[in-house]
Amino acid sequence: MRLKGDKVWLRALEPDDLAFVHRVENDEGMWAFGNTRTPFSRFVIRQYLENAHQDLHTAKQLRLAICLPDRFEAIGLIDLYDYDPVHNRAGVGIIVDEPARQKGVGTEAMALLAGYAFHTLNLHQLYAHIDPVNEASIGLFTTFGFRQCGHRKEWNLVDGAYRDELIYQLIKH
Repeated sequence: MRLKGDKVWLRALEPDDLAFVHRVENDEGMWAFGNTRTPFSRFVIRQYLENAHQDLHTAKQLRLAICLPDRFEAIGLIDLYDYDPVHNRAGVGIIVDEPARQKGVGTEAMALLAGYAFHTLNLHQLYAHIDPVNEASIGLFTTFGFRQCGHRKEWNLVDGAYRDELIYQLIKH
């Protein structure tokens, strides 16, 4: 199975993931690293989960739960977004629960997703938009082989101040 490693396995989202996804999407501390500025209701998250089965070509997004090898409960989420089948690329986003961080979980999840993206989906490149203060993400992506290819000055307004955004890219060779 391509989406299973030694430390984690990646699976499709399930209706039982409602509480976890609701908590992650409503974590205001994470809003600075994305484009979310408003909370999501359980109703909206439930609707999202009901449609999470949509094909990548239709939804242009694939979100997977990150789980420990012997568990079904999610400890994180990883996704491909803005999937572009014409140019064979997609953005990557990842979040891992605090207790599971710094244990290689994110690195292995990224390796599994990249392997799936490059070999199964035949993507040519993956990219990520990262806030310069998010050192954990920068560390994860660079450790895996992503390289900074862009720097947008004062790109995102966060808590009344403009912050830069870095663009990282991994090209299949």
